[in-house]
Amino acid sequence: MFDDFFTRALVAGIGVALTAGPLGCFVVWRRMAYFGDTMAHSALLGVALSLFFQVNLLVSVFCVAVVVSLLLLMLQRRQSLSADALLGILSHSALAIGLVLVAFMSWVRIDLVAFLFGDILAVTRADIALIWGGGVLVIAAIIALWRPLIASTVSEDIAEAEGMKPARARLLFMLLMALVIAIAMKVVGIMLITALLIIPAATARRFSSSPEVMAVAASLIGAVAVVGGLFGSLTYDTPSGPSIVVAALLLFIVSLIPVAGKNTAERAGNTGVR
Repeated sequence: MFDDFFTRALVAGIGVALTAGPLGCFVVWRRMAYFGDTMAHSALLGVALSLFFQVNLLVSVFCVAVVVSLLLLMLQRRQSLSADALLGILSHSALAIGLVLVAFMSWVRIDLVAFLFGDILAVTRADIALIWGGGVLVIAAIIALWRPLIASTVSEDIAEAEGMKPARARLLFMLLMALVIAIAMKVVGIMLITALLIIPAATARRFSSSPEVMAVAASLIGAVAVVGGLFGSLTYDTPSGPSIVVAALLLFIVSLIPVAGKNTAERAGNTGVR
């Protein structure tokens, strides 16, 4: 019914959406959207280093994202600059260094547009196996860390008092973010990864009665956005990655429509995690 490349794109995109949903919820709850952007921008530096040293792309992107996360934690402890200033410096510096390195490598032909905005129609069976295998690993880790992550999101002091080690939970969360960004880069691209994390989670928040429901809803909304975006791309001949994000945005806009008898303000905060 559909070409093989389109079917592979659907399977890969749904895998990324299901994985990104729960992580996106924590990004929204913790107000870490700018942190997600910083890690996504660092992915281009990972791409450049992968080409320069001829190492595996996924490993390079993951390692660079981890280094950026650890560097952020180290700089935050010095308290010389605010968190948003540090994120801005790291985000744009990593992106700029990556672009400069790519420019120096004149012997390498690279499609920057594909890395920046994704090329989901080019995914292979090996990519699908990687996405779903990595996704299962991430989801399993989130389930195992759910209570410490929720507790430290509500109050790090309470989580520390209950022996849940919020600092360790934060570090593991950053590692999971790095892994998801490395996996998702080929699907929606460096510039759009954060959108796929945040928009479905923000949409799900308006319809969820608990954090667990919101995490599941975010995954499902993300999957719907992937399917809608890909079919929209096929119909109107638009870029696939941006089309997925536009579909997610449309779902968010629809979620803003008031429902009779419901108080929107109450619905926005009823997940129990702010």
